[in-house]
Amino acid sequence: MDHKTTIKQLLDEALKIRDERNWKQYHDPKNLAAALSIEAGELQELFLWKSEKQVDALSFSEEGKRRIREEIADIFIYLLFFADSVGMDLSDTVREKFLINKRKYPLSKSYNSNKKYTEFD
Repeated sequence: MDHKTTIKQLLDEALKIRDERNWKQYHDPKNLAAALSIEAGELQELFLWKSEKQVDALSFSEEGKRRIREEIADIFIYLLFFADSVGMDLSDTVREKFLINKRKYPLSKSYNSNKKYTEFD
């Protein structure tokens, strides 16, 4: 469960699997960025050209959930590898972005709004 496992524990497990297979040699930032994009595209592909009803059916079926979980996991694993490859702490990076987003999207302007910060008055 998310509240029991740390990002560090997941990173350590991913690195162990990677290193046991001698895959680090392929995990440079360029290739990991490409892998992230490809895996995100594979997640999008599951929903491409589907109606709302078809999306619901996919999202709530056991087979659909399995396929979605696999793509989400691939994205997250490659994100862990990418952050590690460029020496970034993923938790710190996310917290920094939270602060940036709070400044860009103050409650007074963004509450119940889908506007991008550049569209605020």
